[in-house]
Amino acid sequence: MDKQGKAGGTLVLDTNIVLDVFVFDDSQAAPLRTALEAGELDWVATQAMRDELERVLAYPQIIARLVFHKRSAADVLANFDRHARLTHAPPKAPVTCSDADDQIFIDLAVAHKAWLLSKDLAVLCMKKRLLALDVRAQSAI
Repeated sequence: MDKQGKAGGTLVLDTNIVLDVFVFDDSQAAPLRTALEAGELDWVATQAMRDELERVLAYPQIIARLVFHKRSAADVLANFDRHARLTHAPPKAPVTCSDADDQIFIDLAVAHKAWLLSKDLAVLCMKKRLLALDVRAQSAI
């Protein structure tokens, strides 16, 4: 058990992983969705992460996927709100991502010593540096 009483631990999900779980029905994301639904994971996020998700859900290519899967942006945001524990944005981590848009995910993962799930190569190439800060960066659970 982690400090939140969850069996699977604390994690940070980047926007693409959230889309895989709640929009695309990605089969590789199915175990993550199941664990979230079962309350086995402590997903931490910030308001800025929710705002980014809301912005991305308005992209034409994402709207098309929502329509295809018979979902709405409101459905995805409701899942975010149901499963994510909002917390304050932490200070910048001692490591810097080459993609400035991903820094908020790294900062939060470092602050919580959390798993960081991302498919972004700019994040995944930092695995060793993040591991030294007690953060496991990977693309799936």
